[in-house]
Amino acid sequence: MTEMLTPETEAEAAGIIARHFETGVPLALCGGNTRSGFGNPQRAETTLSSSALSGIVSYEPSEMVMTARAGTPLAEIEAALRANGQFLAFEPMDHRGIMNTEGTPTIGGVFAANVSGPRRFALAGAARDHLLGARFINGKGEAIKAGGRVMKNVTGLDLARLMAGSHGTLGFLTEVTFKVLPAPKAATTIVVSDLTDDDAIALMAAAMALPLEVSGAAHLPYSVRNAFLSGALEGDSVTCLRLEGLPESVAVRAEKLKDYAGAIGPVAELDGVKTRTLWREIRDAAPYAEKSLRPLWRVSIAPSEAAKLVADIRLEAAVDALYDWQGGLVWMRMDGAPEPGRLRALIKAHGGGHATLMRADPVARALVPAFEPQPPAIAALAARIKQKLDPKGIFSPGKMAKEEMAA
Repeated sequence: MTEMLTPETEAEAAGIIARHFETGVPLALCGGNTRSGFGNPQRAETTLSSSALSGIVSYEPSEMVMTARAGTPLAEIEAALRANGQFLAFEPMDHRGIMNTEGTPTIGGVFAANVSGPRRFALAGAARDHLLGARFINGKGEAIKAGGRVMKNVTGLDLARLMAGSHGTLGFLTEVTFKVLPAPKAATTIVVSDLTDDDAIALMAAAMALPLEVSGAAHLPYSVRNAFLSGALEGDSVTCLRLEGLPESVAVRAEKLKDYAGAIGPVAELDGVKTRTLWREIRDAAPYAEKSLRPLWRVSIAPSEAAKLVADIRLEAAVDALYDWQGGLVWMRMDGAPEPGRLRALIKAHGGGHATLMRADPVARALVPAFEPQPPAIAALAARIKQKLDPKGIFSPGKMAKEEMAA
């Protein structure tokens, strides 16, 4: 059974890491453990969690900047922001449904995994784009401060952002500082029914090109449509276009978008309450929040190639899919084996992209690299960074490393 360590102070965490540096005994790093099982199998029997490093350190709504300890529950962060009419614009995904976990999402975990949602591709950027500064402990047990409270303070900013997406392989986050934004006063979703995957991709691209500030564009094929809004969406398929902002502006833009989309397919409009629910379900890949270990891939690809990729993989495997980010993000569930070799070959044939294995049974996990293999130059750079920050390789060994696995 894995031992779980939960230090209550940065100094305590640094002491634990320093002792492991001396002995070379590895540590698996985590926040609320909501992504347990994700990544390649780790070679660590002790887990170091930031969950006890909790609390908002400072928050000035007028400055739109917050500092919080890494283990602060995401729900606590969002409640404080909501009370001041602000939010995390990158709308971080909750992985518990698709990962079959029961932990508590933490703000440190959000940044460590660079978790972003439907607004990522349009206006907000990724979680790392909102990270201003961080405190973390390196693999020697040394506390490091990087970045600051404003974007102009660039000293250490890139080092802080390096932590975003490192999945606990470079440092143990203890505190993060990030920017927040005013929450939109109103939101609506224009729904276009009965489009093929190809036609939906074309509509979403056209809608994004219009001067209407679409903040979300997703296509839900027939196979997944009933998983949203308790099955209330009508049509064989549903293409969703979100608009946000001031009420008057949203109303005007919605009419223009309905006029445009009405020439393409049946159109409906969802109110603010349904819009928030729908996009939360899209964010969390609701159809695949199932008590299952069927392989689930997160595929990033050029939107224009998304439907073609899905069609091609379906010639060889039973695949279910939904499209977010205008088609640039495809959630793809396999009914059989993960098929990593074939999937990644097809992605390359369609212009390139990334395929990350989010979920699989233990046997597949042991054989299939979870992350897209890196080009040699990037892999060499990543190895040098790893060696500088974690010289003995004690943090989450094997989790992101390119292993010699069968594909």
